[in-house]
Amino acid sequence: MPLQQGSARMRQRTVLLVGIVVLLAALVLAVVLASLLTHGRHEVSPKMLKWKDRGTTKNLQEVILGRCYNYITAQHPELGDKDCLKIWESLKDAFIYKNPCNITPEDYQPLMELASHPIPCNKSLFWSKTGDLAHRYTKSNQNFLTLEDTLLGYMADRISWCGDPSAPGINYESCPKRNECESNPGSVFWKMASKMFAEAACGVVQVMLNGSVEAGAFRSSSIFGSVEIFNLDPDKVSEVHIWLMQDIGGPQSESCSGHSIQRLISILEERNFKIICEDNYRPVQLLQCVHNPDHTDCRLCTNST
Repeated sequence: MPLQQGSARMRQRTVLLVGIVVLLAALVLAVVLASLLTHGRHEVSPKMLKWKDRGTTKNLQEVILGRCYNYITAQHPELGDKDCLKIWESLKDAFIYKNPCNITPEDYQPLMELASHPIPCNKSLFWSKTGDLAHRYTKSNQNFLTLEDTLLGYMADRISWCGDPSAPGINYESCPKRNECESNPGSVFWKMASKMFAEAACGVVQVMLNGSVEAGAFRSSSIFGSVEIFNLDPDKVSEVHIWLMQDIGGPQSESCSGHSIQRLISILEERNFKIICEDNYRPVQLLQCVHNPDHTDCRLCTNST
């Protein structure tokens, strides 16, 4: 009888231990599944990949918040109802802990909705290969706005960010370039922001292109050529003014009668836009001459009527 009782107790202990092991395994599995569900598309990676572009800007949160508060308080108090903390959170949620090559427009949609604001008619200025000149011009002439003069563009101008599936979820060492993967955080963001900027344009819009680029002033692969031009609304935009600017002292690779400009004009005409093209738009050329006052091109510019 004692022997039988001992065997029974051993069996009970064995069953109990097996039950505990099964329970622990179930708990571990539940934790793993919960973690996967919490992180959405997060992937487990042993280390961050080394990409070719610079990594996430240091102190990104402080930079975004600082720019946001400066924009809505010092520059555009009429936008004081914008919530900079929510804007930062929506930007962070768009990329943190995510594979930096699998970013989608849906990731940025909440950010676009939070940060969008009306663009006055006749003020939209698009550019390609003339970024520095276009931004100098809008700083000296408040009648025009580039994408970088809007809240979205102002916050993101010249900074970078990308995530990584492994902790801490942000890659400060490197981020992918467009030629490494097109669906990276920066490319998707600027395409969406550019699309929204073009859709908001109304009245007369301006396009500043570089007539000193050997490959041609208009490039179908540029953001302007692939995104913005096709999201201008012919029912809202009355005219498109092309300012073809050549570098002071630089090569005069193309004029308004050039091949790539004629291709651009053809695309715009097919979409029922009225077009005016002007070589070296005088107000912008005068701004160029501020930095090159003694150059021959600028003396001719000064003496012209």
